[in-house]
Amino acid sequence: MLDDAPPLPTLSESDQAALQRWVRQQGLGDTVSDVEPLTGGTQNIVVRVHIDGRPMVLRRPPLHPRPTSDKTMLREIAALRTLAGTDVPHPGFIAGCEDLDVLGVVFYLMEEIDGFNPGADIAAAYVRDAKMRHQVGLSYAASLARLGNAEWEGKPLAELKRPGSFLERQVPQFLRLLESYRHDRYDPESLAVTDLAEWLQANRPPDSKPGIMHGDPHLNNVLLRRDKPELAAFVDWEMCTVGDPLLDLGWMLISWPLHTNAITAGAQLAALGGLASRGELLEAYYAAGGRESERLDWYVAMACFKLGIVIEGTWSRYLMGQASREAGEALHANAQNLIDLGTRVAKNDNPFELD
Repeated sequence: MLDDAPPLPTLSESDQAALQRWVRQQGLGDTVSDVEPLTGGTQNIVVRVHIDGRPMVLRRPPLHPRPTSDKTMLREIAALRTLAGTDVPHPGFIAGCEDLDVLGVVFYLMEEIDGFNPGADIAAAYVRDAKMRHQVGLSYAASLARLGNAEWEGKPLAELKRPGSFLERQVPQFLRLLESYRHDRYDPESLAVTDLAEWLQANRPPDSKPGIMHGDPHLNNVLLRRDKPELAAFVDWEMCTVGDPLLDLGWMLISWPLHTNAITAGAQLAALGGLASRGELLEAYYAAGGRESERLDWYVAMACFKLGIVIEGTWSRYLMGQASREAGEALHANAQNLIDLGTRVAKNDNPFELD
């Protein structure tokens, strides 16, 4: 059967030559070989390369970078450099390049992680063993707790911390993002966020101690170990910042693929059954030192609001002819589900039990 999907973008021959020159200048090795695209397209491009036979992963902006693409790469570099030496599962940082004369964009090299992405694949051991599917969720939650407790002061991520209240900025910031999607075919008011936004503003908890946030820690942005039920790494650090780690906790709860239609991350894993409940995720998170709050409802609702607005952008781009219909319609439906879910949480109509 013919595969009509376009090939994944990779490095051109000229880019490979430029990369090899840079690698030699950095003292990383002599020869770049066996270049293989892993994922990539409209968001970012991820390519496996070998430098003197050693496998590494190169991450760079898409072929048509957004105005913020290079800043996003610098954010990811700061995150991985900050996490070096911690117990947070992450790809080890090798080297980064801010010189636009090399590939025309900021890029970096990181260690290759032996693991699988549950958004795209399922290792055979998880298919066979329900206990592994159950235990890996607990490892995922504990790892998220460790991330929120990792040291950041005096490290590269500290430069991303903005003064003032992190929580106070959230609703206005994402309402501006939603408004930025406006064009003659898309009206931001078609995503009914007003009631939820007003509730979030009126019920905002006080800021707590700042910590590292992944920013988008659902199961499409992790790698799991193939042979044991452990998180191998959080990946895709483009939304990482110093803020309130409880928002990551809310994000994990709304995106956990159990009795919810918020997003489809990890759906293949969920279809096999045996996943830990949200209550068990919370217990694992707290047992690993994760912070607690009497206002978990606010963080869950805020995660719905924020993620819903972020993914609505693909619907707007589809209406402009810049994204596929399949992706646009699927994410538009997910965005509406998320805003509905957040509104129900705000009304104390708990859509799922934390048991």
